Amino acid sequence: MFWFLLFFVAFLCLLHLLLNYNERARLIRKLPGPEDSFILGNGPAVMLSSVEVMKLARKLAQENSGIYRLWMYPVAAVNIYNPEDIETIVSSMKYNEKSQIYRLLKPWLGDGLLLSKGQKWQQRRKILTPTFHFNILKQFCEVISENTQRFVENLKEVSGRPIDVVPVISEFTLNSICETAMGTNLTEYDKTAASAYKEAIHNLGYIFYQRFIKIYYFFDFIFNLSPLSKKQDGYLKTVHSFTKKVIDERSAYIEKHGIKIPDENDDDDTYVYKSKKKTAMLDVLLSARKEGHISDTGVQEEVDTFMFEGHDTTAGGLTYCFMLLANHKEAQDKILEELKEILGDDKRPITMEDLPKMKYLERCIKESLRLFPPVHFISRSLNETVTLSNYKIPAGTFCHIHIYDLHRRADLFKNPTSFDPDRFLPENSVGRHPYAYIPFSAGPRNCIGQKFAMMEMKIAVAEVLREFELQPVTRPSDIRMIADAVFRNEGPVEVTFVKRQ
Repeated sequence: MFWFLLFFVAFLCLLHLLLNYNERARLIRKLPGPEDSFILGNGPAVMLSSVEVMKLARKLAQENSGIYRLWMYPVAAVNIYNPEDIETIVSSMKYNEKSQIYRLLKPWLGDGLLLSKGQKWQQRRKILTPTFHFNILKQFCEVISENTQRFVENLKEVSGRPIDVVPVISEFTLNSICETAMGTNLTEYDKTAASAYKEAIHNLGYIFYQRFIKIYYFFDFIFNLSPLSKKQDGYLKTVHSFTKKVIDERSAYIEKHGIKIPDENDDDDTYVYKSKKKTAMLDVLLSARKEGHISDTGVQEEVDTFMFEGHDTTAGGLTYCFMLLANHKEAQDKILEELKEILGDDKRPITMEDLPKMKYLERCIKESLRLFPPVHFISRSLNETVTLSNYKIPAGTFCHIHIYDLHRRADLFKNPTSFDPDRFLPENSVGRHPYAYIPFSAGPRNCIGQKFAMMEMKIAVAEVLREFELQPVTRPSDIRMIADAVFRNEGPVEVTFVKRQ
């Protein structure tokens, strides 16, 4: 028995040495990080609840200077939140491959723009760039303005009492992206199919969130045995069937009527539509498919990707913008004053030409995106050795870029937890590192839809404030961040919308 025990202890010690003192482990463990445990490295330190793991991340960010590591064989992760290291990773194509975390979305999004890499990503990006030509954005502005009016009418029904803004804003942004991305108005579509689609989208979000926070679901063979896997298959069938039907219908429409896709040489005078039907993102993809640049599968992947990215992240941005404005009446008053200068007392819809004039509103949105970035972190896979903060980071390491912690660095933003839109005045931005503020990521792989998102947020906030005064319910101090790819609060985010007299 003694010899068996001695052998067992010796085996564990040898295993510890092999796992935690190999060349790769020695390099990564030179970085600061949580206390290491025997054999399991940092594994036990991060096996926490969704809220607690986010608290730990914030604690580690405060204790370290822009970089720390997590190690649990064979997974190595370097976490960075200083602009110099972030610039090294995102400013070129060298480290543009997304990490394995994103594979959880692959059953839904396939090799769409969010998940693809290398030449395929470059080709897809090139195909989709015309989607955000000024003239198409101008049409999107009209669509979003119309959808915002429906959103405002819905808010009138709950005026004067606290509501959780998350579901109502999410429905607004989902309707907007459907109309702009697919040319489909969900309110006019087959109600049963549209309702099932919207429900499936939300349920898929829940499943991916569960896989994100429950480590054992990260492994496919375990997840595939769970009840969630069967539910996911059903939701995916609903989503993909719906988007395929829309693609087929839009394809038949274009085949019959034709449509003009703008190029970089088009301007307002030369851009002429072949039909009164507004151009959708889908039209750009269908045009590329006709020319043989993308397959049927590729078209569906990109539509599904835009549906996810285009509604969930913008909904998050609007949620916390409304919450912050409700807690800062002086900001609401300044926005309203600015809107009156631009629009007067006219109740006309907001146009594309109005948006650049909304400079204070834009600063408020930027400040809300600084404090509560919808995409609070991004993750890359380092395919070669790189030096970050004078540490040699081995190839094969995950690199997590913590945008939330970057945006709250006191050396980059004075009084970082306070809401101060004027920090984005041109004179107050002089000297700030170009990678200190990256709510839409940065570099070649930045968010292709950031102009669209800002346009939608500006219109929504402006139109809501024209009709309502926002009163606080949830405070910024009430927010308890949970582990998810998109910034989410543990509970509801409540605001009271009071109709203006």
